[in-house]
Amino acid sequence: MIIAIDGPAASGKGTLGKRLATHYGYRHLDTGLIYRAVAKAMLDEGHQLSDEARAVATAAALDASQLGNPQLKTDIMGQAASVISVYPGVRSALIDFQRDFARVPPGAVLDGRDIGTVICPDAEVKIFVVASAEVRARRRALEIAGRGEAVDEAGVLDDIRKRDERDQSRAAAPLKAAPDAHVLDTSALDIEGSVRAAIAIVEKIRAQR
Repeated sequence: MIIAIDGPAASGKGTLGKRLATHYGYRHLDTGLIYRAVAKAMLDEGHQLSDEARAVATAAALDASQLGNPQLKTDIMGQAASVISVYPGVRSALIDFQRDFARVPPGAVLDGRDIGTVICPDAEVKIFVVASAEVRARRRALEIAGRGEAVDEAGVLDDIRKRDERDQSRAAAPLKAAPDAHVLDTSALDIEGSVRAAIAIVEKIRAQR
């Protein structure tokens, strides 16, 4: 079984992906890390994120062993990834990597922004996670503060709104719910409540099969 989880920044899809993978004994891939790894490789080599051709070449040569680097989790890398992820060539170069991961038995959970629409359109379970921009900004600010970094929640909110605009308006694989996706609003839910709601969606679909 393939479980596709999509949603905007800080909606909670990454946490849900990890928890569902653990619950069902599946492999988990945070596809956002792939784009962060490409952005980090470019910055490490002194390239500008605006260099689309270099971004495509870097994506094609992605070293999957770098996905565990804790630096990829920083907010700076998240912003950088949002810039290079709008390039169609970058997204195209990373499609096979994600699809190959999804096909390995017994199952996989992938979270990102175009899993249910582009990467795994035939996924048995599709969940589109949403939350208000204000709630997401508060979550992200707490996450950043938890790492001991200085944080301006108003600035985080502004960044999230800009990322939403980029994700939703890009020409290649814009952020949107698949027609058959189950929308899960986590605005008023804590982590445990969100996990329970997601498991309920999966179980309902499994029962129907």
